[in-house]
Amino acid sequence: MADFVQGLDPAKLVLVETIMSFSISAFTAPSYNLPLFLFGIYVQENSDAIISLKTFTGLLGVSGLFDLLYMANYELHWFVKLVLILIFFLKVPTFLAFGLALRSRGAQFSGLGNNISGNTVWSMPGGFTGFGGGGREGYESVEEPSTNHTKPVAPPPPPQSGQAPGAYQSV
Repeated sequence: MADFVQGLDPAKLVLVETIMSFSISAFTAPSYNLPLFLFGIYVQENSDAIISLKTFTGLLGVSGLFDLLYMANYELHWFVKLVLILIFFLKVPTFLAFGLALRSRGAQFSGLGNNISGNTVWSMPGGFTGFGGGGREGYESVEEPSTNHTKPVAPPPPPQSGQAPGAYQSV
C-alpha cells in the first residue's frame, strides 16, 4: 500500500479532481469541491506552505464526509452523481498522497493547530511579534524578559499659580 501511495502524483490527482469539479459546477452540485481543489493546486505548487498543506489535507478528508451527506440529501442528475462518486473515490488516494507529501516536507499531521508556542506565523508593524518569535530593532516580544532598562520619566512640572490642576494653558 505504501508503495502505491508513493507512486501517486499529487499534482495530477488534484488537477483531475479540479477538472471534474469544474465539469459539474454548472449543475446542482457541491459548491465546496472546486475552491478546495483550486486551493490544493496552489498548495501543491508552493513548497514553503506547510500550514496550508496541513489545512488542505484536513479539509480534503472532511469534504469526503460532506460528499456522502450531499449525495444522501439531494436528488442529483445521473451525470453529477457519477462524477461526484468518482471525485469521492479519488479523494482517498489524494488524501494519502498529500499526507505523504506532508511527511516528506518534515511536517506531521497530528499537530494541526495545537502548537501555540511554535514558530511565529504573524508579526505586527513595529517589530512586535506573536507567539514564539524574538523582537527586532529594539522591540521585545511578549515572552522575553525585559533587557532594555530606560531612565524613569520625569514628573510633569507643577501647575503655575492661578491655574487649577489639569487646566489648559495657552502657549
